[in-house]
Amino acid sequence: MTRNNQTEAILYCASPPSEDQEKRLIEFLKNKYNSEIILTWKEDKSLKDGFRLEVESQNQKSVFDWSLAGRLQQLKEDLSHLSASSDNIVPLIKETIRNWTPRALEQEVGKVLTVGDGIATVSGLPNATYNEILIFESGVRGMVQELKRNEIGCILFDEGSEVTEGSIVKRTGKTAGVPVGDNFIGRIIDALGNPIDGKGPIEADGYRPVESPAPGIIDRQAVYRPLETGILAIDSMFPIGHGQRELIIGDRQTGKTSIAIDAILNQKGKNVICIYVAIGQKASSVAQTVNILRKYGAMEYSIVVNASASDPAPLQYIAPYSGCALGEYFMNKGQSVLIVYDDLTKHAIAYRSLSLLLERSPGREAYPGDIFYLHSRLLERSAQLSSEKGGGSMTALPIVETQAGNVSAYIPTNIISITDGQIYLESDLFIAGQRPAINVGLSVSRVGGDAQSKAMKSAVGSLRLDLAQFHEMEVFMQFASDLDEKTRRQLAYGQGLMYLLRQENHKPLKLAEQVILLIAALNRVMQDIPPEKINEFKYGLLDYIEKQAPYIHQEINQTGELSDKVKEDIITLARKYLSLVNHSEAVK
Repeated sequence: MTRNNQTEAILYCASPPSEDQEKRLIEFLKNKYNSEIILTWKEDKSLKDGFRLEVESQNQKSVFDWSLAGRLQQLKEDLSHLSASSDNIVPLIKETIRNWTPRALEQEVGKVLTVGDGIATVSGLPNATYNEILIFESGVRGMVQELKRNEIGCILFDEGSEVTEGSIVKRTGKTAGVPVGDNFIGRIIDALGNPIDGKGPIEADGYRPVESPAPGIIDRQAVYRPLETGILAIDSMFPIGHGQRELIIGDRQTGKTSIAIDAILNQKGKNVICIYVAIGQKASSVAQTVNILRKYGAMEYSIVVNASASDPAPLQYIAPYSGCALGEYFMNKGQSVLIVYDDLTKHAIAYRSLSLLLERSPGREAYPGDIFYLHSRLLERSAQLSSEKGGGSMTALPIVETQAGNVSAYIPTNIISITDGQIYLESDLFIAGQRPAINVGLSVSRVGGDAQSKAMKSAVGSLRLDLAQFHEMEVFMQFASDLDEKTRRQLAYGQGLMYLLRQENHKPLKLAEQVILLIAALNRVMQDIPPEKINEFKYGLLDYIEKQAPYIHQEINQTGELSDKVKEDIITLARKYLSLVNHSEAVK
C-alpha cells in the first residue's frame, strides 16, 4: 500500500531474509516504484526454494513470483515459444535451457469484491482487457466481460461456489480460446473443448481464440457451390450454397432440428465436416441427436459441441463461438464445413442473463443494446473463401425459436437481417401432417439459383408458382362439389405437390432422385394418383427407374446436369410405371 510516498511490500518465504537480501530487494522495489519501501517478512513454509513478493501500489496489487513453481512456469513459457520441425527441436530446447535465467516477473493480482450467479466482480486489475482469461485462487477460470473505472466484471466457466469474496485473481494475458485439430472429428466436447464422451483426452493440433475477425470482402468469393440437404422442398425452392447462412425458424416442436440433422446426414461421403452446437438443450435431446448421428454413420465426419441447459450461462454463451473456432480451423485448411447452432434464441437468453447480472442497461425485451452485434459477429464468420485463401467454406444453419409464429419479435428479426434467407416452419402445417412443415410463402433463399445445380434448375420449373396458386385456391376446396372440372384438377394437382414434398425424417434424397420426382410431378404424371398413395408411388418410381435405366442416376449425380434426352427418358419411364401401377390396381 502506498502512503506518503511509501510503498508497503510483503515478502513470503520459509525463513527471514539476510540483511544483504533485504537490501537488494528494497533497492529493486525503490527503482521500480520510485518511493520509499517498507518491507515486511511473513513466514510461508511451502516456499522452501524461493520467495514471493507482493506489492500494493495505487490500488494495484503486483506479485513477483520467485518460487520454484514460478520459475518452472517461466521455463515452460520460454519453451512454448519454440517453433521448429521435429528434426531440430532438441538442440533448440538444449540451447534454451542452457541460456535460461529466471526473471523477477511482475504479475498483476486482483481481489474478488463480489461473486454470485456465475459472475465475479474484481478490483485491482486496471490493465485487464476484454475477453481476457483470469485465473482465480481456487483454479477456476473466468473471462472479462465488463470493464469499469475501478473494477471489472468476469463470467465464470466453472462452479462459482469455489470462488469467494476476497480471494486472489491473476491475469493470464491470453484471450479465451479452444483447442482445435483433426482429432476432434467424431467426438463430443463441451464449450471449452474438453471431451465429455468418455473416450479419453483429445490431442489438439493447435489453439484458436473463440472470437476472431470475420473474413474481409477481399478474402471471400460469392456463394456458388450447392450444399444439398437431401430435403426435396429445400433443395428445389430454397437452395443452400457453401458459405451461406440460412436461418431455420419456427415455433417449438415443428421439426427445426430434424431439418438440420437431415442436412448433416446428407453430407456423408461428400468431404464436408459437420459441427452441431447444442445451446441450452435438454441432455436427453442432445443424447437423442447423437444417437441418430451414430446410427447413420454421421459421427465419422461430425463434431458435437454441447452446452446443455444444466451448464452455467457463461458456457452457453461461449459455445457457438467455440464451435465456430473449430469450423474456422477446417475452413482455413481449404475444407468445407457445415455448422448448426441449435439454437440462438437460448443463446440470446443466456447472454441477457449475463448482461443483467453485469448491470448493463436493458433495452427491448430486456436484451442489452449489443445483442445484434452478438450474433452478427458470429454469423459473419461463415464464408466461402477465395481460392487465394484456400477455397474453404463454412456454411451456417442457425436455428431460432419463435413464440406463436411471431417472426417480428426482437431476436428473429435481428437474425433474419443477418442471414442469407430463412426456412420458416409453420405449426398449422405441422399439425396437418406436412413434414417438413415449410411455409413456401414466408421462406426464401437470397442466394437462390446461384447455389443450385443445372439439373435442379431445369427440373424445378414452375414449382413455387404452382404451389402459390394452390394456396390461393385452397380456400375453395370446401366447395369442391360446386367447382368446374378444370379447377378441381388444378386443386388436385396442387395437393399432390404438397404430398410430394412430404418426406420422412433421416431419409435424405440424392440429387438424381429429387430431379426424377420433380420432372414426373411437374409433367402431371401423378395428377390422378390419390394423395395418400403418392408417397408409395414416388419411392416405387425411384426404384423402377434405377433398375430400368441406371444411367439416369449416374449421369445426374456425377455431372449435376440434365440433358433433354434424359429428361424425356424420365417422363417416358414415369408414365410407363404409372400404367403398370394402374394395371396392378385394376387386377386387384
